[in-house]
Amino acid sequence: MAPVPHYLMYIDGEWVDRIERYDVINPATEEVVATVAKGSTDDADRAVAAALRAHRDGEWRNTSPDERARKISRMVEILNDRMDDLVDLHIAENGVTRRQAMAFHVGYSISHLQYFADLAATYQFERSGPVLGYPTAAAGVVRREPIGVVAGIVPWNFPMLLAVWKLGPALAAGNCVVLKPDEKTPMTLMEIAKAADEAEIPKGVFNVVIGPGETVGARLAAHPDVRKVAFTGSTAVGKTISKLAAENIKKVTLELGGKGPNIVLEDADITQAVDGALFAFCLYSGQACESGTRLLLPESRYDEFVERLIERAAKIRVGDPDDFETDMGPIISAEQKQRIERYIELGKKEGATVAFGGEPLSGAPFDKGHWIGPTILTDVDNSMTVAQEEIFGPVLAVIKYRTVYEAIAIANDSEYGLSAGVWSEDIDAALAVANQIEAGTVWINDWHMVNALYPFGGYKQSGNGRELGPHALDEYTEEKFVHIDLSRKLDNKVYDLVVPRVED
Repeated sequence: MAPVPHYLMYIDGEWVDRIERYDVINPATEEVVATVAKGSTDDADRAVAAALRAHRDGEWRNTSPDERARKISRMVEILNDRMDDLVDLHIAENGVTRRQAMAFHVGYSISHLQYFADLAATYQFERSGPVLGYPTAAAGVVRREPIGVVAGIVPWNFPMLLAVWKLGPALAAGNCVVLKPDEKTPMTLMEIAKAADEAEIPKGVFNVVIGPGETVGARLAAHPDVRKVAFTGSTAVGKTISKLAAENIKKVTLELGGKGPNIVLEDADITQAVDGALFAFCLYSGQACESGTRLLLPESRYDEFVERLIERAAKIRVGDPDDFETDMGPIISAEQKQRIERYIELGKKEGATVAFGGEPLSGAPFDKGHWIGPTILTDVDNSMTVAQEEIFGPVLAVIKYRTVYEAIAIANDSEYGLSAGVWSEDIDAALAVANQIEAGTVWINDWHMVNALYPFGGYKQSGNGRELGPHALDEYTEEKFVHIDLSRKLDNKVYDLVVPRVED
């Protein structure tokens, strides 16, 4: 048997190994597919020091936006050439199905990185303001300048894509970056580091440190030389990140948990809405923060919809993620599987009915790995734990409503506000509902369509700030106003209020 690959960290343009290592485990087979150097707070400090030196040297931030765009585009070319290998690595490290890896996890990652390359070349880093006539003639210039050292902390569910959402705008704006991937899914991020190295991104501008969140991640969040933290993960950890970052008033972007309400109006196309509801909560086995995990159905169509939903859920093929025909792969880890199972049991205790799924999967390939099939809970009240807390698995809570106003109230009765959906043949009616939902993204007759051209982020405890869209670079720049006096003389200046006038 061939030895498994070993990945090193990337710090200050060098590949760094450590005696301590993590095993990267395939969640479908429980086999070790790679090992990776385990970093420490010392490695985090070294990476931040390298990024700070690179920022102060100014080579990257003083590079023209067009040249930064060219370098990032070169990274895109390198990653595109390795698309097939990246898909294989991604399947092995986090269990995503081949179809989803190609389309969402890797395909989106590469295209979104190109979007940020293009944005670097078109973003308005400087603009002139109105000419002032009083008290003297003056002009104003508004500049957007790089913040400095940016720390990006990336979760295990969409590691490559969510790394790009932080790295892309940070580099495009001229910052220097330290990324920390989750130790369960570091491989594709290390391939991004290889692409940056080959694209000749200057030393220290891009660094990757792999280590525990409670030590390495916490150190990056608290480090006095880190001026911006971009984090995707749970709301609980996001609160900790905010507290640590507050010590030296860092800029923070947080994309946190969700409990997406999916509202089906009475006139919805049931065939489209049923498949859309399944897609909303089953993509990547429900391990997505913006999944549609609360399905709100009108009383008049509840029984019909649930019957069709169960019929279609039974056709979802769960199994080997490497098989192109597979619809759903494994759960990331035994710990996550147990968490999901506890929520299913809690739902039953609180009065929910397991209308479909919820039982262990048996036989090949389920004798190894971590598996849970689509699970549909009916008779759910929105006050139940399964309707209020993020489960992060393929579990759907189906809730009945009487009026549209009640549906909107149920949708908004949550600490989260990341995503939502509305299904209707009447677009005006759907828009009227969408406009009243407290969520950063609302899809009408669709789900999971996160596009680089539009902002993404949450309301309430789903986070703050926005990733993606034409203003993504705003989150990675500081705004500076420069006042330019045009009079070249003291007449009419406000100096007279403080300094006596000097007579000729």
